Amino acid sequence: MYRDLGYYWLRFAIYIALCLCIGTIFYHIGHSYGSIQARGSMLMFVAAFLTFMAIGGFPSFVEDMKIFQRERLNGHYGVGAYVIGNTLSSIPYLSIISIIPGALAYYLVDLQKGFDHFVYFALLLFVCMTLVESLMMIVASIVPDFLMGIITGAGIQGVMMLNGGFFRLPNDLPKPFWKYPVYYISFHKYAFEGFYKNEFEGLTFPSNQDGGGPITGDEILRSVWQVEMGYSKWVDLAILAAMVVVYRLMFFGIIKAAEKLKPMIRSLKGGSS
Repeated sequence: MYRDLGYYWLRFAIYIALCLCIGTIFYHIGHSYGSIQARGSMLMFVAAFLTFMAIGGFPSFVEDMKIFQRERLNGHYGVGAYVIGNTLSSIPYLSIISIIPGALAYYLVDLQKGFDHFVYFALLLFVCMTLVESLMMIVASIVPDFLMGIITGAGIQGVMMLNGGFFRLPNDLPKPFWKYPVYYISFHKYAFEGFYKNEFEGLTFPSNQDGGGPITGDEILRSVWQVEMGYSKWVDLAILAAMVVVYRLMFFGIIKAAEKLKPMIRSLKGGSS
């Protein structure tokens, strides 16, 4: 896969360019009252669009599936080995594009000081990208056509992004369906919460009212972004990691089910003819 120019190197170059754009547009964002909205917007873009770009790897996933199906027929390895191998082989590349472009955006914007905050930022970005790639692998196993698969994956992510708690705040979402259950299924909810908690907790900002006292990061998380504060940012990360496992298991299950259903469908077609 590292020889795939589009999947690896062009995508890596675009991530570098995008993070340079983010870093220069939000350069040294400061700690004014106006920086509250700017920080939220910048983190939203990272959580939503940088992860959204994982759909660019869909054609490569489809080619991988074709190679796997041929080798599976030849008895070279099983579905479990393929899923595990595919997951492990993507880790080095996803780590690189989480750390290097992530560092450019993080330090140019001058987000919260402390190396531990950057480590969490990069970890969360890595898990989100792994999750989106897992989602696109599921789509590739169901919709093998390049164009239809990209449209399907983009549509699923678009719904999750729209319903993640930024474009429409959680308390304003219509409760039937959009908040329960779609909001809690959307991985963007936990990505936004993790990024926001990592950035705003421990910071203070000046009030926009004359004579007003400083506003704490916890107050901003509760009142401005309506973040659930009953658990830590590490719980958000753990939920996303669990979603990665669930998506990979779904991918495994779909491939196994397809292997069993295809002979049955062929026999039915043969019997009817």
